[in-house]
Amino acid sequence: MKDLAPDIFRQRLVIEGYPNEPLTDEVIKKYLSALSETIEMHELLSPVTHRSDKFGWAGWIHWETSGAHFYAWESPRLFFSVDIYTCKKFDPLKAVEFTKDFFKVSTVEYKEF
Repeated sequence: MKDLAPDIFRQRLVIEGYPNEPLTDEVIKKYLSALSETIEMHELLSPVTHRSDKFGWAGWIHWETSGAHFYAWESPRLFFSVDIYTCKKFDPLKAVEFTKDFFKVSTVEYKEF
């Protein structure tokens, strides 16, 4: 992929895993706010969530330097996917370790772009 804006810093990280129980609105909001603190992002808007009966939960948080999306499935299996996009540099391993600890899972998969 050609970088169309090399003068604008962008960092992306996707983290995925299997939670031990179905995730709720409250848990997703707490995670997104705590993630903000962990990777030192300034929260402009408290997290918002929405539930689709067909696909499960989605959540989003707005940071001064972009934001993060969160998706949680209950079917066909318990699963979550976090998509972090920011114009401010952060330590991806902090986000990964925080996510593992927050959801009390031993393994997550992640990819930085």
